[in-house]
Amino acid sequence: MSVDDGQDENFHLKSPTGPRVAPPRQPSPWQAPPWQTPPQHAPRPPDHPPLTALRAFKPSFWSVVIFTLLLSGVGIRAYRDLSRPGAWDYWRETYVAASMTATVIPDADIERTGRGRRALAISGEIGAASANWLRDKLDEAKLAPGDVVLLSSRGGSLNQAAIMGEIIRSRGLSTAVGTADAAGRVSPARCASACVLVFAGGKTRYGVEDSLLGVHRFTATTQVSDPIAEAQRISGMVLHYMTKMGVSSTVVEAMSQTADIRWLSPKEAVAMNLITTPIGRR
Repeated sequence: MSVDDGQDENFHLKSPTGPRVAPPRQPSPWQAPPWQTPPQHAPRPPDHPPLTALRAFKPSFWSVVIFTLLLSGVGIRAYRDLSRPGAWDYWRETYVAASMTATVIPDADIERTGRGRRALAISGEIGAASANWLRDKLDEAKLAPGDVVLLSSRGGSLNQAAIMGEIIRSRGLSTAVGTADAAGRVSPARCASACVLVFAGGKTRYGVEDSLLGVHRFTATTQVSDPIAEAQRISGMVLHYMTKMGVSSTVVEAMSQTADIRWLSPKEAVAMNLITTPIGRR
């Protein structure tokens, strides 16, 4: 059999019984033409991970379902935690902004004798996370036993105030109602409601002249099923705390007499042993 000159050069010759004859192979793209010098290192095609390796990273249906359920469980638990009374306030004060401020006074002349001592002046409303906040501020201030916590607050959370007083007493610190400037000069201030419990935590409780301590009846801030029983529980807790701190039970009687703030006179505060060391002008 002959091939006409007009036939394509890639035309395949096939015999009835013989094998198929393939056309000549084209040069490999990685093989240099005969008229060029081959490179020392011919490029290699990029390596690709086997298909089985890619399939190993493909999540299965059940793994996606289990992950979704776990994530939903965490979200539901977080929602329940934040739904509890005061939980959002605690989270906000801990991670966003504290309700109180603190300033370290290196030489606060509390007794007005010209000899200063280290003090931490705190002011603002006692919030849902103020106890942990105070603990951190005391650690940063490096107050030693006998140093002073200066208070200026209208009150706030009763439970947090009691814990703050416990922290102050455990460190052997003193308390006073007042503010101080950078030079250590102490000015009078006011400490009312729950702040009085913080003040009672001082091992020594200074009575700065013209500073005021205000007390009133404590009530529940959330809805309770039995308000009378709750009021009795709160009074019992305050009485136990004040007695533990060495304050007379008459302070609880003064609290129970009015729902408004009653400002104690220095003589009354000393008689209740709420103030242990009165300080006047010199």
